[in-house]
Amino acid sequence: MKEPRDELKADSVGRQDAPDFDALTPPEDVVRGGRTRDDFFDAILTLGSPTSVEEVAERAGHGVDAAREYLEWFERMGVVTRMTESPATYERNEAYLQWRRVQRLQTEYSQDELLEFLQAATEHDESYASEFDADAPEDVSIAAYAREHDQRLEDVWEDVSLWMTTRRRITLLERALTGADDGLAGQQSPA
Repeated sequence: MKEPRDELKADSVGRQDAPDFDALTPPEDVVRGGRTRDDFFDAILTLGSPTSVEEVAERAGHGVDAAREYLEWFERMGVVTRMTESPATYERNEAYLQWRRVQRLQTEYSQDELLEFLQAATEHDESYASEFDADAPEDVSIAAYAREHDQRLEDVWEDVSLWMTTRRRITLLERALTGADDGLAGQQSPA
């Protein structure tokens, strides 16, 4: 290794003022988790209602200026929608996220595999409909069903939630099989 030029070398005063590297914050405390973009994306996934830039920054564990930049970028990408201007609030774009799920299903699985998944989900759906004697999970009164069948409220709620998840899975699988989501990435989901 070459010696640095004389003007780049520390003199005796400079050597006395050298930092105590052991006293500095360890790199693992400064660089935590994943990349900043991923931190903001994770924060966006938690948004259930219009949320301020400050709140998104707090959820992501980064500064407000970074949040503002990433939210504007995610807005251009269609991941979030700006709901208000002043103060700026953002909401995740559920239609974009569904489109991404459909794209991932189409990429990762063959049509035959998707059909198998759809068949299994449809069988689960029919089983739930029979169990609850209802056409849709929204038709089930959780409290009344629990009382009538001497079940814990939490257990009935969990089963109804699983039925709702099954219905969402069916919708995604059908879209993946039919290509129904082509070109819908930037559209806002209906309210």
